[in-house]
Amino acid sequence: MIDIKAIKSSLELLEKNMIEEESKRADVITSLHPSNHISAQNLIHYLSLRSMDIRELQDKLHILGLSALSSSESHIKAQIKAINQRLGKKYTADQKDICDYECSQASMRQKSLALFGQKEIEAHPSVMITLDSSFAEDYAVIKNLLLNGMNIARINCAHDDESVWASMINKIKKACQKTGKPCKIYMDLAGPKIRTELIGKGRKKGEVKVRVGKLIYLANSDEDLDPKDLIINPGEPDLISFLKKNDRVYFDDGIVRGIVEKVKNNIAKVRITRVSSAKKVIKNDKGINFPDSEMDIAPLTDFDVSCLPFICENADIIGYSFVRYPSDLANLRQLMADNYDHPPHLVIKIETPQAVRHLPELLLEGMKDETVGVMIARGDLAVEIGFERMSEIQEEILWICEAAHVPVIWATQVLENLNKSGLATRSEITDAGHATQAECIMLNKGAHTIEVLEMIKDISQRQSEHRSKKRYTFRTLNIAREFIDK
Repeated sequence: MIDIKAIKSSLELLEKNMIEEESKRADVITSLHPSNHISAQNLIHYLSLRSMDIRELQDKLHILGLSALSSSESHIKAQIKAINQRLGKKYTADQKDICDYECSQASMRQKSLALFGQKEIEAHPSVMITLDSSFAEDYAVIKNLLLNGMNIARINCAHDDESVWASMINKIKKACQKTGKPCKIYMDLAGPKIRTELIGKGRKKGEVKVRVGKLIYLANSDEDLDPKDLIINPGEPDLISFLKKNDRVYFDDGIVRGIVEKVKNNIAKVRITRVSSAKKVIKNDKGINFPDSEMDIAPLTDFDVSCLPFICENADIIGYSFVRYPSDLANLRQLMADNYDHPPHLVIKIETPQAVRHLPELLLEGMKDETVGVMIARGDLAVEIGFERMSEIQEEILWICEAAHVPVIWATQVLENLNKSGLATRSEITDAGHATQAECIMLNKGAHTIEVLEMIKDISQRQSEHRSKKRYTFRTLNIAREFIDK
């Protein structure tokens, strides 16, 4: 027998907690852009709810045929009030919530439109495609991508230079004029260059063989080391000082794993513990990840600052890499506001454990601007948090951004096998279906990009015709609990 009185009491407590948490952060909400006040209130309401485990309550609501609160991220307090009304509670006119379902959907549509621009089919996500230097000379390919569904062109400032970027942008604008198709320009800041540079054994060939048990030395020079040793310069000069014994080190998207055995005189001794590739080598210019190491390295480099004039003149959207804390975001926002009249919209790239933990604070900092977005940068993020946690974390990011009415870009390896070989794997079809929950999907350039665009359209159409979001159960969400407890 379901105790209706107990359910009413639980709902009353949830609503009371939401109001209290919103009141505590009234100054924070007031500091945001006026268009984001309602969205920020809803975000705090949702985090208040997710700081508790309400799975038992959800089951009882489900049994009664009432909303179990899942899939209500965008209007959570209004949903609780609607349930209360079904159970007999009466609200006065001044107690009505502004952020109901219709308001929240309109808010997300408006913010997605401002960030990503017009798209042909409202129910489908926007599509971003990463360009490389070959596009600087290939107008026909850019035109073909526009005609087949590209909405945003991404230029990664970690590669090439301003002359190449300018050539790409000119061809995009020309293709837009010829086709009548709009296309936003997205430019990624390079961020800190934490990549392999062989300065000992293998430096001439640009690669060196490795095996389990092999020793690697991380150092900024080969001074005090034998040049015959396997020595890797990780790029950032202060990085090694943040390492400690037993920290994990990953090379080349996690293919090679090592454990720090000793750090002394700015040299880290690393023992290889896994090599997950048939070709057991480490090459130059491959990424390095330090998931256990708390690093105080600024995400905005001198090179990034030197690129800002070009980006602010030419880009509609700027992607901020390796963000960890709200202060990182505040620094870039202030720099652009002080120097540029119309800076591009900002996208916060979530690719570190710190960014995941501080996601609510990052969103609130970003919402000081009228328009902001989030990219789930699944490449580095998966290595940093562990591949086994990726499915869970990308879901949590989607929920929290939905609560804040902040558009999300789903990035990295979407239909990658299809793009490279012309044949999709079964698992990546499932992943692409999941990706359509985001407001934008990012693809890389490949030999079969047109086929990928066609498949994305097909999957989006099928999902939009019959998908109703799954009924999730709300255990305590650590991101929410940490935010509420602060």
